[in-house]
Amino acid sequence: MAIAAPSGRLQIAGERQSGQDVRTQNVTAVSAIANIVKTSLGPVGLDKMLVDDIGDVTVTNDGATILKLLEVQHPAAKILVELADLQDQEVGDGTTSVVILAAELLKRANDLVRAKIH
Repeated sequence: MAIAAPSGRLQIAGERQSGQDVRTQNVTAVSAIANIVKTSLGPVGLDKMLVDDIGDVTVTNDGATILKLLEVQHPAAKILVELADLQDQEVGDGTTSVVILAAELLKRANDLVRAKIH
């Protein structure tokens, strides 16, 4: 719910979280998405069977298709899915690689922040 503050700024009612716990949750969510598509990478990648709400079955090893069919709730994971969609729109290939690379970069960055090297 949006609330107009006396200063004229729009504030959103809710709770703001920050810190190491949130970073760890973000890395966990992004790693989960990367792990889903990681096994479909390359010429010997495995196919995934996805079943939607009405029972339609899709069998594919295309990272873009897999990510489009996932129902992602976590905000950081949604950004990763959007990143893959943009990669698919702009280049038409490399969505799986982009997801795996971005997840690994986020994981390594979290390790550096934890070690207070930032």
